[in-house]
Amino acid sequence: MAYLTRVASEHVRHVEIFFDPQTHTDRGIPFETVVNGLSRALKDAQKKLHITSRLILCFLRHLSAESAMQTLEQALPYKEIIAAVGLDSSEMGHPPEKFTAVFERALAEGFLTVAHAGEEGPPGYIWQALDQLKVSRIDHGVRCVEAPALVQRLVDERMPLTVCPLSNVKLCVFKEMTQHNLKEMLDLGLCVTVNSDDPAYFGGYVTENYLAVQKALELNQQDIHQLAKNGIEASFLDPESKQSLFQELERFMENPVVVTG
Repeated sequence: MAYLTRVASEHVRHVEIFFDPQTHTDRGIPFETVVNGLSRALKDAQKKLHITSRLILCFLRHLSAESAMQTLEQALPYKEIIAAVGLDSSEMGHPPEKFTAVFERALAEGFLTVAHAGEEGPPGYIWQALDQLKVSRIDHGVRCVEAPALVQRLVDERMPLTVCPLSNVKLCVFKEMTQHNLKEMLDLGLCVTVNSDDPAYFGGYVTENYLAVQKALELNQQDIHQLAKNGIEASFLDPESKQSLFQELERFMENPVVVTG
């Protein structure tokens, strides 16, 4: 709720939150306690703060596929609460294909799928996430530019990439923000979006991420506008809700707030 209150003050309209139940269930906290606590906060935020949301359960990839499957089994009674499943934690040495069976089961049960790929890991991990995990979004994906054929596929399929700039620098994917390839990805026509990755840990909420890349990469208003549009497009909202946000964005762009000083 503290997170939701903070982003509401930054005029965030919709959030899609990752959570790692294994972090909690492995220390004895019941799965239902984790999910119900998060769900209650999201419902309260929609009512009090007018923020819509989706919840994404992530499997810790440094743990076994068997552990992930057990977690998926625990999630089945909560399909109305959990919109998608994902894959996060240490990427290197834990390729997406390790979890193929888990994701096949998740898809069969009606969950959407996403996966961290191509941040610390190679472009090949992105291929695996697309072909074997059948993801609807790639989380991070900044190393896709190393493989032109992959970039073309991502462009052709309009596959969203949820880039987290401050996190990328914190994890030394880029030594400094001026070296980040977000502008390059945008110019290539990729559906790149700006996001916060565990904001309290990585040092910035979504606004700080936007400000950091705008300053370091000298993004213009058109760039920021496109990033915001991509974020709406990439969301798991229904078409009507997306259209409402697109319209709000366009109204704002017609009379943007100018901040000086």
